[in-house]
Amino acid sequence: MKISSIVVLGAGSAGLMAALTLKRKVAQLAVRVVRSPDIGIIGVGEGTTVVFPRHFFEYLKMKPRDFYAEAEPTWKMGLRFLWGPRKEFYYTFSFEFEKRLHELSRNNGFYYSDECPWLGHASAFMAHNKVFPRRPDGLPQFHNNHAFHIENKKLVAWLENRCRDHGVGILDATVRAEKGGDGIGSLVTENGEHITADLFVDASGFRSELLSRALGEPFRSYQDALFCDRAVIGGWPRTEEPILPYTTAETMDAGWCWQIEHEHFINRGYVYSSGYISDDAALAEFMRKNPKLATAPRVVKFRSGRYERSWVGNVVGIGNAVGFVEPLEATALQVISVEASTLADSLLDSLCEPTPSLIRLYNRYNGDQWDDIRNFLAIHYKFNTRIDTPFWRACRADTALHGAQDIVDWYRENGPSVLAGVALVHPSNSFRMDGYLALLAGQKVPHNRPYHPPPAERNFWRQHCRNLAAEAQRGLDVKEALQAIRSPGLKWS
Repeated sequence: MKISSIVVLGAGSAGLMAALTLKRKVAQLAVRVVRSPDIGIIGVGEGTTVVFPRHFFEYLKMKPRDFYAEAEPTWKMGLRFLWGPRKEFYYTFSFEFEKRLHELSRNNGFYYSDECPWLGHASAFMAHNKVFPRRPDGLPQFHNNHAFHIENKKLVAWLENRCRDHGVGILDATVRAEKGGDGIGSLVTENGEHITADLFVDASGFRSELLSRALGEPFRSYQDALFCDRAVIGGWPRTEEPILPYTTAETMDAGWCWQIEHEHFINRGYVYSSGYISDDAALAEFMRKNPKLATAPRVVKFRSGRYERSWVGNVVGIGNAVGFVEPLEATALQVISVEASTLADSLLDSLCEPTPSLIRLYNRYNGDQWDDIRNFLAIHYKFNTRIDTPFWRACRADTALHGAQDIVDWYRENGPSVLAGVALVHPSNSFRMDGYLALLAGQKVPHNRPYHPPPAERNFWRQHCRNLAAEAQRGLDVKEALQAIRSPGLKWS
């Protein structure tokens, strides 16, 4: 079937990102978004990975100036973990563990220690609360190894503006799905109007109105690897606190707490397992940890997992309508970016006539993406020894590692070696071997190949760490960088 028209159900970040991507890459498509009051927006502060800016600024060629002006993001270099036996450790987007300096005989991971908790520029800058190097003229030396912290409402507003700019229609209507053939025949409004399309994109969030409710696609639970099923969310207006260039992930009694850094607001949330703590007890622990809370905390329930297929008949699910994993590595917007781009590329390459084999490949590729995230998150839980509570004892004993098991086995025998990375981690896995090494080494998971560098290497590494620290101290913090991008004379490339 030739696809010339697409209707997207849902006008949150998933629906608008999908609509904008499709219209931007396949301009001849007629794309409409149905914004239904029945489909709410979670509306919390969000973090991203580097996939998000690369999707918009490299793949879609959107203008950064508009994004910064309207969405008002801050920068995120990675995550700072208050996790495991170390005081803290850093996970960056710069793949620092797998790199090797010419003067050293092994990759960086073998030199990692509490003495120097940074391995490269990104982690050194994070450790010193700086975001960009300072150029001789005082302006930031921008790079692309960063992500963002964004307030969801501002992101949605920017996306809606860009959709309208590119000819995406947005219709406000309450609809129900009417089946037809092997998929959806139409969306029927309250006044009886039938909205038809060649392809429907289900971006209805946890409701999964088309993929699950209408078509009955089976759900695959991740409960054996990810025990958390709720989050309590709050925050407070920023006063004198510095704007940190990372998301903080802090171990809690029955889960963990995030801190997301917006320019004028600090967003906090406690992700926990209702099997190990009640909502009231979780709220009490959250408030004890965060006495500055100014917004009324609210509880969001979720289940981790995905539907077996995301493309079924003439329906393609995007974002939470297909699956959900807790926000530990801020993968939600990353997943949407990948799903939207692979859908656009599939239509482009097939001349808008997707074949059965293409649809099967699409489902396998995007299903693997969800499973890869589950496997990576499982590492966080399986080896976190920071505190000893019933929840964390259960995580250490019972978390299923699935596809990460071979990586853990390799690490235990060979240490932070990257030799098997290509074989153990598929090139489409965005975390790469480096991400797994950062989590395993960061949590001090024991292995059988500790390396004791000779004095010359040890001295060189110490000087290298001192040089990184000195460079970071000269850098710009987030507030200074925000002032720089708002200066009228700044030239945007």
